[in-house]
Formats: sequence, C-alpha cells, structure tokens
Amino acid sequence: SCPATVDPLQSREEDSHFLSLEDVRAMMCTFAEERDWHKFHTPRNVLLTLVGEVGELSELFQWRGEVQPGLPEFSPEQRARVGEELSDVLLYLVRLADRCGVDFSQAVRDKLAKNAAKYPAPVVRGSCRKYTEYTAAELEGQPLPAAVASSDVSGFVLPVGNVSCNGVGPGNSS
Repeated sequence: SCPATVDPLQSREEDSHFLSLEDVRAMMCTFAEERDWHKFHTPRNVLLTLVGEVGELSELFQWRGEVQPGLPEFSPEQRARVGEELSDVLLYLVRLADRCGVDFSQAVRDKLAKNAAKYPAPVVRGSCRKYTEYTAAELEGQPLPAAVASSDVSGFVLPVGNVSCNGVGPGNSS
C-alpha cells in the first residue's frame, strides 16, 4: 500500500517548481496501485522498462553529432520529446529504487559524497581525468566540501524546469 500523501499531481503553491524524490516515488506507487500493476513492477521488469526508456531518449540524440547544452538545434517539439523521455527515465529510475527497497535520497547523498572524495574540486577542476589517474600526492589531504560532509539528511529535492549545470565531468556516473 502506498503512503497517504497530499495528491502529488496537484501543484503546491509554495513549492510548485520542485518535486522531491519522495513525491515522485509516491506518485509512481499510487499510479501503479490504482491500476493494480504492483504485481508487474518487479525489479527486473522495471529495470528492463527503464533501459527501454533510455533507448527512446537516446534515439532523439542519435546521428546528430555533438549536441550543445540547451539543445539550440532542436525544435520546440523535439525539446518537448526530450523532456517526456527524461521524465520517463526519472519515473522508472525512482520506481526501480522503490521496488528494490533502496532509499534513493540517501543513496544519492552517499554517492555524491563518494564522488566528492574521489574528485576533490581543488585537484580536479577543469580536468576530465578519471579518479584512478590521480596520484596519491595529488589527492592527499583534500577536505570534503561541507555540503557533502554534512550529516544533514533532509529531503533531496529535484528542481523542475530549466536547470543548467555548467560543466559535465567524469564524476557523474560511476
């Protein structure tokens, strides 16, 4: 059974631009429960669906060469499709975490802390080298950023709308 929450599909005036991971999790749980789909949402099935959605997102970028941030060469309709596919990926990713019993907010915090330790900003700024390519001398004594080292476990919030991250680096995925 899904937890009782405010209807997450209804925008809350004070935070209408933000969805927490818990909001997304609750929406997906309620969506599946209303349709009696929990029985189909096994971790394997949700994972395979997620992979399919990533494939659909990839198709939108296929054969385009390098794509610039903000997607200036995409039409408004193509950007809308990217948003839809990104939403599908996020929804199934959060659903997968839920069906696997993973506290996604905590897992994200833990992973960001791990990446901050592997890629200390003062050492790696402007470099695309993998963490295994840095010497111990380069990494030694680098403090964790306060925001990452903090024991604060408040809800992780995803901004909804135009979000930009200047600079994509190697610490994003593994």
